[in-house]
Amino acid sequence: MRFELPILLWVSPAVVLLIALLAFWAQRRRIRLAAAWSPSLGERARRTRRLSVPLLALAALGAALGAAGPRGGRMEQIAESRGLNVLLAVDVSRSMLAEDVEPNRLRRAVREARRLLQDLPGDRIGIVAFAGQSYALTPLTLDHSAIDMYLEALDPDLASTGGTNLGAALRQAEQLLAASLEGGDRAVVMFTDGEGHDSLGPALEAARALGREGVRVILVAEGGREPVRIPLRDATGAVTGYKRDLEGRIVTTWRRDEVLQAVTREAGGVLLDAELPDQAGAVRDVLRGLSRRPLSERRLADLQPLAWIAALLAALLLLLHSTTRRTTALAGLATLAVLPALQAQNLGRAHRLLERGRLLEAEAEFRGAALRGQGGDSAWFNAGAAALAAGRLDEAVDALERAGRSVDPGLRYRALYNLGLANLLAARRDTAGRAAREGAATVAFKEALLLQPRSEPAKWNLELLAREQPPPSSGGQSQRQQSEQQPDPADRSESGLSPSEAEALLSSVERNELSTRLNAMRRQRLRTAASAKDW
Repeated sequence: MRFELPILLWVSPAVVLLIALLAFWAQRRRIRLAAAWSPSLGERARRTRRLSVPLLALAALGAALGAAGPRGGRMEQIAESRGLNVLLAVDVSRSMLAEDVEPNRLRRAVREARRLLQDLPGDRIGIVAFAGQSYALTPLTLDHSAIDMYLEALDPDLASTGGTNLGAALRQAEQLLAASLEGGDRAVVMFTDGEGHDSLGPALEAARALGREGVRVILVAEGGREPVRIPLRDATGAVTGYKRDLEGRIVTTWRRDEVLQAVTREAGGVLLDAELPDQAGAVRDVLRGLSRRPLSERRLADLQPLAWIAALLAALLLLLHSTTRRTTALAGLATLAVLPALQAQNLGRAHRLLERGRLLEAEAEFRGAALRGQGGDSAWFNAGAAALAAGRLDEAVDALERAGRSVDPGLRYRALYNLGLANLLAARRDTAGRAAREGAATVAFKEALLLQPRSEPAKWNLELLAREQPPPSSGGQSQRQQSEQQPDPADRSESGLSPSEAEALLSSVERNELSTRLNAMRRQRLRTAASAKDW
C-alpha cells in the first residue's frame, strides 16, 4: 500500500488527539450547563457521555487516513487501440559493449528502441533479449511503461550463456507473434551487430519461417566495420581491462554485414544501416506501410484508490454518534472535512475511461460535458487530447480550437501546440488540402510560441514546416517523415493528463517487480562452458 500524502500519517495522531480534547471539553461543558439547568438533566448527560469521545477520535482517525490518499490492491483495466504487433529483439551479448559508437552498441540500441517506443503509442509491443540463448522479458502488451523499464535495465548479465544466437531469438519472436490473435500486421525489429558464433543455418531457417508467416523482419545494424576491443569496466565506469579469450588474447569484434544481409534476404525483410543518424525514424517509416487494426487488452493495474474505505468508516462512526448523541452539528462539520479527500480521488467517468485506454468513449464524455457547460475549456482540451490520441483528427482540431480560446495561458499553450500537431498529422492524410492544413499548423505553433517562447518542440515543428514550404519535388517527404518530431511523453503527460491520472497509468508495473525479476534471472545464470565463446 502507498499513500499520496504520507505526511498526513505523521500528523494524524496530533489530529486525533486534538479532536479528542475538543470533544472532551465540549462534553464537560455540556454536562456543566445541563447540571446548571437541573440536576436530573445533568445526571442524564453524564450517563450518555461514555462512548462519545472514542467514537469521535476514531472518526477523526479514519478521516485523516482517507485524506492521506491510500492506494493499493489491483483493478482490471481494458485498453483499446488500433495498432500493430511489434516485437523488439535486442542483442545483449558482450560484443554489444564495444564502443565504436557512442556510448556503446548496446546503449545506442536501447536509446533507439526507446525512441521507437514513443513513436508507437497505439501499438502492442513485446521485448526479447538474446545472447547465447533468447529470453522473453514481456509478452505483447499495450503497457509501454513496462517495456520502457525493461529496455533501460538491459545488460549482458541478464544472459546465462555467452555468444549470439540469432536463430533462437527469431524462433522465439515467431512463437510470441503467433500467439497474437488480434490487431494489425506483425513485425520483428532486431537490434544486433550480427556477430553470431553459432551456425548461420538455424538463423536463416528461422528467418524463412518468419517470412512465410507474413511477419515483417527489420534488422537494425549496430557497430562499425573495423575490429575494436571490448572494454571491461568496474562499478564506477573506469576501464579495468579488455575482454580476452581462453588463451589470453584480446578479443576484437566488428559488425558482420554478411550475416545481417543473409538473414534479411531469407526473411524478405529490411536491413537498416548502422550509420543512419535516426534509426528509430527509419524503423517507423517501414512500419508505417503496415496495416493497423483494432485491438484490446485486459490488464491488472496496481494501486487503485482506497480512500473511500477510511472515509466510509469515518462516516459510519459519525452517523452512529449522531443517532445516539445530540451532536449532529459536530458530525456535520467532520463530514465536511472528509469531503475534500473524497473529491480528490473522484476522477469522474471520463477520466476513468481515459485511464483504461478507451479513448473514443472518453472523448465523447469530455465533449458532452463541455457542451453542457461543465469543465469549461479544460473539458474541450481533454476531448481534443483524447481524440488526437485515438487518431480522430477532425474532432481533435474542432475541440482544440475551442480550448485554444481559453484565457488561461498554460491551457491555451497546450491546446495550441496539440492543435498544430493535429493539423500536421492531418496534412499527411489529406493530400488535396495539405497546404491549408500545414498553414493552420504553422499559425498554431506560432501562437503557442508567443505564449511560451522557449518551447523547443514548438520551435522544432515550426522550423520543419517552414523548411517544407514549398515542398521539395523528390525525396523530401521521406526525409520530413523521418525527422518530424513527435511530442515526448513528458509533454503528453503535462498537456494531456493530470498528475494523478498520469500516476495511475504509469504505476501499473512497479519498479520493485522489475528488480525482483532481473535478480532472479541473474541468480539462474549458468556457468558458461569452458570451450564456448562468451562475447
